[in-house]
Amino acid sequence: MRIIFVRHGEPDYEHDCLTETGRQQAAAAAERLAGEGIGTVYSSPNGRARETAEYTAAKLGLPVRQLAYMHEISWGGKGIPENGHPWTLGEWLIDREDFDFYHRDWRKHPYFRKNVALSYREMIAGKIDELILSHGYRHEGSRFFCEAAGQETIALFSHGGSGACAIAHLLALPFPYVCTVLPYDFTSVSILEFPVRTGEYVHPRIELFNDAAHIRGLSRGVVFQQISE
Repeated sequence: MRIIFVRHGEPDYEHDCLTETGRQQAAAAAERLAGEGIGTVYSSPNGRARETAEYTAAKLGLPVRQLAYMHEISWGGKGIPENGHPWTLGEWLIDREDFDFYHRDWRKHPYFRKNVALSYREMIAGKIDELILSHGYRHEGSRFFCEAAGQETIALFSHGGSGACAIAHLLALPFPYVCTVLPYDFTSVSILEFPVRTGEYVHPRIELFNDAAHIRGLSRGVVFQQISE
């Protein structure tokens, strides 16, 4: 089984849709994804993600299935620096406090314990486990039990924040650290592969991350969302 994560194209955040450049990026992404053997297309309910997904779905003759929980996350809380913005706050903690994300629980740090982003991360983690289970893999701690020999490739069109929540959870990585060191571009393609070994524990593998070659000339590089949903 393979999960292809795709961030939406360049957005008009005010109107929750794609810009003209974003539409060109989405069309390029559809061409890029045409040969990946995608069997199901999922999307966030936000307009910019759904519009991006529709290009690939039309190319493949598939419907777009909505995942309400994959809408973009919010962040912030009283007294939290960087406005609680997960991407810059993770870097702030590393630089200012030398915070060790691997030996300390980031969820207990006051800047995240009181940050609304944490509730989104926990919600998405539970829901993405339900999605994975529906495709034959049961999440147990940091491993997955392969219940069925499914070999489907699914595409999930979402956002920088909700996508990072899902990827961090599936790879058992600290969410703020993923935001800091694994950001990704508009319509970039990232792929996690789950080995098919029915009746055994398996671990997801990063097959590809932040592939944006299809939008060369249509990208300004990685851009973080600045406005909380």
